[in-house]
Parts: sequence; structure tokens; C-alpha cells
Amino acid sequence: MEKIESGMSDKMVLETIGRRVRQERINQNITQNDLAARAGVGRIVIQRLEAGKGCALGAFTKILRALGRLTQIDLLLPEPGISPLLLARSKKGERMRARSRTVSPSNQRE
Repeated sequence: MEKIESGMSDKMVLETIGRRVRQERINQNITQNDLAARAGVGRIVIQRLEAGKGCALGAFTKILRALGRLTQIDLLLPEPGISPLLLARSKKGERMRARSRTVSPSNQRE
């Protein structure tokens, strides 16, 4: 099976994901129509995904759930947690939002 690498184009990544979804569907002996019905999406969504054309994230989530693979998302994007460096620098604890990098009036040169 082809490994997804950072140097791959978006098109190649989508095609690889499509092949993997198709193979998983076939391994589970599920037709495109049955998967579409289980996932609550149109058959065209399954066809487009398997053809490497992608689909909306919501539809992809439904398809993974219907295939019993939703928990695999944790492998894709694990919970990041708090950066130890930011935690050590902060007296308030966990950051709740990012701050834009703007120059304050007191730091501007005259």
C-alpha cells in the first residue's frame, strides 16, 4: 500500500485516500450503495471519494463512521496537549487563544 508522504501533491493524497476507502469497503464486502445508505450520503459522494476527487469533511466523517473507522482519526491528528514551554512561561496556565503579532504603541519607534 502506498504511504502518504509530505512531498505528495494534494491530488495524489486524495487518490491514495480514495483507494484506501475503496479497499476497506471491499474488504468489508459493502457495495457503494450500501455504504452510502449507512453513511447517509449520496452514492455519488462515495464514487467521487473513491475516485480521488475528495468530499466534504462532514461526509468523510460519516463514511468513516459507517466503515467502523472513525476512531482512526486519532491516529491522523492526535490530541496536541499543552506545550511544556508555553506552560512554563505562562503563570496563568493553559492558553485559551492565539494572539496576533501587532506592534503596540509603547514599542513603536518615534
